[in-house]
Amino acid sequence: MTRALVRAALALLAIALLLAALVWWLNTRDEEPLASGGTAASGAADTEQIARGAYLARAGNCMGCHTAQGGVAYAGGRGVPTPFGTIYAPNLTPDAAHGIGTWSPAEFWRALHNGRARDGRLLYPAFPYPNYTRITRADSDALHAYLHSLPAVAQPNRPHELRFPFDQQAALAVWRALYFRPERVTPDASRGADWNRGAYLVEGLGHCNACHASRNALGATSSTLDLAGGLIPVQNWYAPSLTAADEASVASWDLQHIVDLMRTGVSARGAVMGPMGEVVGGSTQYLNEPDLRAMATYLKALPPAPSAPAPAPAPRDASPGRSPDGPGAKLYTDHCVQCHGEQGEGVPGIYPALAGSRAVTMRVSANLVHLVLEGGFPPSTQGNPRPYGMPPFATVLSTDEVAQLLSYVRGSWGNRGAPVSALDVARLR
Repeated sequence: MTRALVRAALALLAIALLLAALVWWLNTRDEEPLASGGTAASGAADTEQIARGAYLARAGNCMGCHTAQGGVAYAGGRGVPTPFGTIYAPNLTPDAAHGIGTWSPAEFWRALHNGRARDGRLLYPAFPYPNYTRITRADSDALHAYLHSLPAVAQPNRPHELRFPFDQQAALAVWRALYFRPERVTPDASRGADWNRGAYLVEGLGHCNACHASRNALGATSSTLDLAGGLIPVQNWYAPSLTAADEASVASWDLQHIVDLMRTGVSARGAVMGPMGEVVGGSTQYLNEPDLRAMATYLKALPPAPSAPAPAPAPRDASPGRSPDGPGAKLYTDHCVQCHGEQGEGVPGIYPALAGSRAVTMRVSANLVHLVLEGGFPPSTQGNPRPYGMPPFATVLSTDEVAQLLSYVRGSWGNRGAPVSALDVARLR
């Protein structure tokens, strides 16, 4: 080997070592020594701290991911599909062998704030520590106290099923170096207390951008402030933009209507279904009035995003099903008119209007396809225990018929949504 090759090899080795050191530093910054928080569990928590932790667990909807269908609450085992494989939520009960029974408050805080497990492993961001990093230490300790008050469940954790190289800690360390930075909440002095509390709940515990944000090819969002809408990989529903007036912005809503929607799943301005119905049913309906109003205040004040230009009105026969005498109109008469009305006017408080509905004309039609195929109900809540819903049509309508029906609805009564193709339906079916 020539001297030049040796120098080149040494230079490459030095660069590799420097990059490795940088990745290591970026993955350990802002980590407090565990000795400062102790490695043994703290003394018995008081009743007030446990109750506070139970409330915070509801606010973060922790049970939603950490409970398998038909399983014991918080015992883990629910699979979270991702583009990189399936991640299984771990056991959060105080079982010493399989749960967090031996975790100290400091170790639990490190998991939330730094995304690192008790044994030092880096955690996958399907656990939304990019949001939970904003949780205060006091709230983390309350969550720890609540989870340790639960009955221990001896349910082993299921190993993740991830493809190479996403199953490697080194690959995860590089991802975190690129996209994760621990944060601490700093109140905005120019905003009121309600706005700051709402920001804490929406950006942190509520981890709203985990759904309401687009992700890059490596699954990263731009920031916890990104609420511009995105496709939810787990269910292929579209979480609409919370900043665009033609999608799901609530800037023009009365504050009480926003509160009603989060508390009951329905309001004078709309209703929730699909994944958001799970959030209301398992989380926000249990929040107190001040916190709901704080979240509403924050969401109402989000900076508006420019709306997409409205498409030019298409000829009624420009796509299959859009003609008033075509197959889409007949399908609507046969299956929809009884509830939604001849002019798509709906029945206030019971069946939603389709005319002028931004949920109908949104640029992404995935949610409409899901609702027609699978049916749906708003969540059953204390404020709306017996919601009206929609039956599934997956066994009634063909792929072409679903496309014709939705194309008709999206182009009728003044609606200006783009047609839905059979391919759009087939992809979701």
